[in-house]
Amino acid sequence: MTEEIERARLIRGVAQAARTAARTVAKATAQHRNRALTAISEAIYRHRAAILAANARDMAAARDAGTTAALLDRLLLDDKRITGLARAVADIAAAPEVIGRIDRSETRPNGLEVQRVRIPLGVVAMIYEARPNVTTDAAALCLKAGNACILRGGREALESNRALLAAVHDGLVTARLPAETAQLVPVTDREAIADLVKLDDLIDLCIPRGGEGLIRYVTDHARVPVVKHYKGVCHVYVHAAADVELALAIIENAKVQRPGVCNAIETVLIDRAIARKLVPRLIARLTPTVELRGDDTVRALGGDAVRPATEDDWYAEYLDLILAVRVIDGLDAAIAHIEQYGSSHTEAIITKDRDIAERFVREVNSSTVLINASTRFADGGELGLGAEIGISTTRLHAYGPMGAEGLTITKFVVRGTGQIRS
Repeated sequence: MTEEIERARLIRGVAQAARTAARTVAKATAQHRNRALTAISEAIYRHRAAILAANARDMAAARDAGTTAALLDRLLLDDKRITGLARAVADIAAAPEVIGRIDRSETRPNGLEVQRVRIPLGVVAMIYEARPNVTTDAAALCLKAGNACILRGGREALESNRALLAAVHDGLVTARLPAETAQLVPVTDREAIADLVKLDDLIDLCIPRGGEGLIRYVTDHARVPVVKHYKGVCHVYVHAAADVELALAIIENAKVQRPGVCNAIETVLIDRAIARKLVPRLIARLTPTVELRGDDTVRALGGDAVRPATEDDWYAEYLDLILAVRVIDGLDAAIAHIEQYGSSHTEAIITKDRDIAERFVREVNSSTVLINASTRFADGGELGLGAEIGISTTRLHAYGPMGAEGLTITKFVVRGTGQIRS
């Protein structure tokens, strides 16, 4: 019991320090926060050797633990990725200012001037697994939006996260902002997450980003608002009027280019009218690199090259070189499948029929919907946000890739000349 009390006290102390830092950051000018972001970007370059050494320790431990190839890919930091982290922070610094932006302005009939103005959230708790890039992305985006953040990364990336946070603190101190603007939870026990997400007097928003088990644990224990960044069961629907070559290229890219990320596809839906033309070519193109699991129609066209799909396969987020393939009867069936099995993440349609494409966009309410393009573009950097803190699958104030704007809210500002309400 004493250990539990001490842990809760420690977590509360971290949150109190974040709340104090958040007040300072919220009052800082845009120029001051951008100077800090530039300093963080430069510090990441300076700390490169320490970051690589720390990541090598995490990678060795993960390999010894039998971690899958997809998760090892998420955990890896090499020279190219560290350069990417630094550039992402620099891009955030260069992005337009969000705080103070007027989203709406009008004058009421009684003469009151009413505006909706963007303000910081306050303190954001970010809970994630073996994704060390989230450490710098989250710290930078929260700072851009005038927030403090508390980061709880996975145990698998602990050494990497510490090294990255050292670079963040270097930049913050250089810019004369409090180091407590970005903090790591110093305890790796899962119970520390429960302690953290109960602090509704100190934390304004929690963002869990990881597997189903982590997200369920957070939502079961949270007293603070939660924006879930849930699994990516992403689909490509190949309509009867699709260009077959285009469809093959998009499917291959969306599955193979980086299979261990949440915007990689897990299921391909093929219109029955094009199945005989497409399925054999899809099998020839993807096997033996990708394990295909198909329904009876796909297996009839592909034979032993395709394993039988089970009901669980339609729900699966493989994060691996495995792809479920199903033949369906038209657009309505495709939409029904996505509605039943999808996770509100990302869906794409391949078709030359503009009316069908627009109907797909209207009726599929996932956070990102694409026409004739790979699902791998469902990413904050690719969609012009500079970087992302994750991809929200919760239909609240932020939905889809979340950049700095998703880490703000609006308040009403009302200017009068003595009006009173009768």
